[in-house]
Amino acid sequence: MNLLDGKVALITGASRGIGKGIAQKFVEAGATVVFTYVSSDDKARALEAELTAKGGTAKGFKSNAAEFDAAQTLVDDVMAEFGRIDIVINNAGITRDNLLMRMSEEHWDEIMNINLKSCFNITKAVMRPMLKARSGSIINMSSVVGVKGNAGQANYAASKAGIIGFTKSVAAELGSRNIRCNAIAPGFIETEMTGALDEKVVQEWRDAIPLKRGGSTEDVANLALFLASDMSAYITGQVINVDGGMLM
Repeated sequence: MNLLDGKVALITGASRGIGKGIAQKFVEAGATVVFTYVSSDDKARALEAELTAKGGTAKGFKSNAAEFDAAQTLVDDVMAEFGRIDIVINNAGITRDNLLMRMSEEHWDEIMNINLKSCFNITKAVMRPMLKARSGSIINMSSVVGVKGNAGQANYAASKAGIIGFTKSVAAELGSRNIRCNAIAPGFIETEMTGALDEKVVQEWRDAIPLKRGGSTEDVANLALFLASDMSAYITGQVINVDGGMLM
């Protein structure tokens, strides 16, 4: 039996990188995967085809998790079509890096809305069906930067630290209804975005990590699978680093 048989998972921002890796892992584990995207319909349809080719069920919804009403509409639509939401991965996120003295208010607000407010929007929308079912696993994507901070990323670090506080509060509020909430804090994960970096810079990152390599999207997806499944039924309110020992 697959770990997620019969479960419906909602993943925000799954068109690439970590979100896409989690979607692939969850379909392989038997889940019905619902994912959000905000731009390319063609890429969304391609991801649907890729996931269903693995023998699973997948559907993309064009929806901006940073918009409160859109998040509620999304959850209503998913419930109408699939009847349940067992797992939520709040993964939508962007960066707008700059030193604080050069950072614009626009870039601060944009990061807060997309990275942090989206977690509030989706979690609040999904609470009602999860409370009714008296079960659920909510997984929020934070970052090691949210744990330790980083020069040039004050906005991003603040949003990811906010996710940690949000995660622990949700876990405390909803635990009595058997709804768990945990956060994943990835370190240096090698994706399409890091592929655009200078190889020398990438190698310097790898050399500074105790395991001497960058992480993969599968490294993060494996932890997400564990936290989404009943194997982690007694784990809530935790922040787990996937960083090869970077913050050790």
